[in-house]
Amino acid sequence: MEEPAVEMQGVSHRYGSAPVLREIDLTIEHGEIFRFLGHNGAGKTTAINILTTLLVPSAGNARVCGHDVIADRSKVTERIGYLPSDVRLYDHMTASENLEFFAKLSGVSDPRRAAAETLDYLDSSELGPRRMSTFSTGMRQRIGIAQAIVHQPSVLFLDEPTSGLDPSGVRQLRETIFRLNRELGMTVFMNTHLLSEVARVCTTIGVLNHGELIYKDSMAATNERFPNEASLEDIYERMEGHPS
Repeated sequence: MEEPAVEMQGVSHRYGSAPVLREIDLTIEHGEIFRFLGHNGAGKTTAINILTTLLVPSAGNARVCGHDVIADRSKVTERIGYLPSDVRLYDHMTASENLEFFAKLSGVSDPRRAAAETLDYLDSSELGPRRMSTFSTGMRQRIGIAQAIVHQPSVLFLDEPTSGLDPSGVRQLRETIFRLNRELGMTVFMNTHLLSEVARVCTTIGVLNHGELIYKDSMAATNERFPNEASLEDIYERMEGHPS
């Protein structure tokens, strides 16, 4: 049987004496588009930092594609792509040069070809020869996603991916996530505190409230469970008020 794409068992984390995550149990299967919802400070970014090997949990175990994020760190990083909320790209380099650099770091055998093919797949070939310093927020986000998938990962982590994007940029991001999931089979794990677009793009949601996972289910089951709610915002507020 194939191991889950993401698995957390009793994961807790503290910053000093302050608990940020409290015994999180979470399983995400391959092919899901999962979205972590929660207020600012709920622990969403801490969870992603643990799953992307950037942070060692205070307690519990986490695995990606069956590999322990601590004991098998290199195997995890080979299988994941990561777009942080503050994606850092080199402004003095072109988009293509940035992608080639990240492809080399990921061990891609032909970085130049991988960069060109990734830009083409994202309909962004025209951005390749341009320097990053000339890019808008939306353009930078497109190249940020390109660097996260240039090595064709199994699981893609996106931390607040809509931050700073206008409605057109959000729509383009949604379409890109759909394509990566449906055409390339990538499992997508997103963090956000914004609810717009959630129902349109994700298959499963989880709600973090002060470090506790208070809800996790499919969007279909969520809509069925809360049939009388007028909007996703109402559902979210109700879940935060009534943990299950």
